[in-house]
Amino acid sequence: MPHDSSPDVVVIGAGSAGVAAAARLRAAGVDSVLLEGSDRLGGRSHTLSPEAGVVLDLGCSWLHSAKQNAWTKIAPTLGFAVDPSSPPWTRPALGANFPEQDQRAYRQVFQAFEERLEAAALEVDDQRASDLILPEERRWAPLLNAFSGYYNGAPFDRISVKDYAAYQPTDDNWRVREGYGALIAAFGRPLKARLSTPVSAVRHGGAKVEVVTPRGSLSARAVIICVSTTVLAQEGLRFDPPLPAKREAAHALPLGHVEKAFLKIDNAEDFPTDSRVHGRTDTADTASYGLRSLGMPIVEGFFGGDLAGRLCAEGPGALTAFAIDELVAVLGSDLRRRLSPLAESRWSLDPLIRGAYSHARVGHAGARAILAAPVDERLFFAGEACSPHAFSTAHGAYETGVIAADAAIKALARPV
Repeated sequence: MPHDSSPDVVVIGAGSAGVAAAARLRAAGVDSVLLEGSDRLGGRSHTLSPEAGVVLDLGCSWLHSAKQNAWTKIAPTLGFAVDPSSPPWTRPALGANFPEQDQRAYRQVFQAFEERLEAAALEVDDQRASDLILPEERRWAPLLNAFSGYYNGAPFDRISVKDYAAYQPTDDNWRVREGYGALIAAFGRPLKARLSTPVSAVRHGGAKVEVVTPRGSLSARAVIICVSTTVLAQEGLRFDPPLPAKREAAHALPLGHVEKAFLKIDNAEDFPTDSRVHGRTDTADTASYGLRSLGMPIVEGFFGGDLAGRLCAEGPGALTAFAIDELVAVLGSDLRRRLSPLAESRWSLDPLIRGAYSHARVGHAGARAILAAPVDERLFFAGEACSPHAFSTAHGAYETGVIAADAAIKALARPV
């Protein structure tokens, strides 16, 4: 291992939480280093630009709760343009498979369902969100579960009512024209980071914490852990002595499946900018499609839940093939010759991530606080799963990174 093998703080994981923590430490003058197992910054954010004028976010792409989102304020300081135009889901969908009167009926059912979720969350006992779908609403249950796949990464029968209601979004959903992933990577670029340096173990039983990597070990006074819950639950990162409470909390907060497939579309001007299409409305095994995002000649297929997991496991091209078949079924056979593949995500198979974003198992909404709690004022935890009210978002991860860094700074200031 090269120089700086004994920093005051090691930050593990260079996603939104990790770069936020490292930047906070750097601003405070704390000697720290950021370790990332992959060859890039960003974690579950990643922007590609396969063609001139085309920007694809394989991971997070929306500045959710934009007016409260730290990344919204950071973007212009780094030369990134924030676009506040309305997202596609605020407008009626295209396609004869989902007539406007059916869309209105679905919106009414969805609103009533969410109101019941909010009320049920106030009860003492937790329950499955799917239990609140009424018999007379079964016509829309497949579409509700498709939405849950996009939103939670899993169907509503695996979603905790209390956890779902704890998420507190606003209606401000904006975009970064150059890409959300590009923004997060640019923010992390000035930091002292070591890429392609996966951490296998954190040994915290001695006077200092030892961080073990294939390139050697580092010793630090404190460590901030910003890795996914699936990696923690499956002990992709081991703790010595073990931390069973952390492993159990991570197991209670699994990552769901969310994947994307991007297609180029010829003669894109035939479709409105920022329009959308539902693949089907009679099954949860369907994707949602955004057309001409910010005017680009692309289709973004958004896959969630079990369908996303299965197609990703089938191998490269499966998401794209499914998307083309659904789009042709809705918009006509002529479309097939106008579509060509650009990119697919594979978050479920990424060994350093192993999924999309977290949801709480039923009865385990409190696991987020358990996961976020420091250990012996030396180990600190951050990441979207640690956020009490903005989990599954990049800005929620950012906030937990800042909180963890501040706690580490405070701990370092205490007399030894």
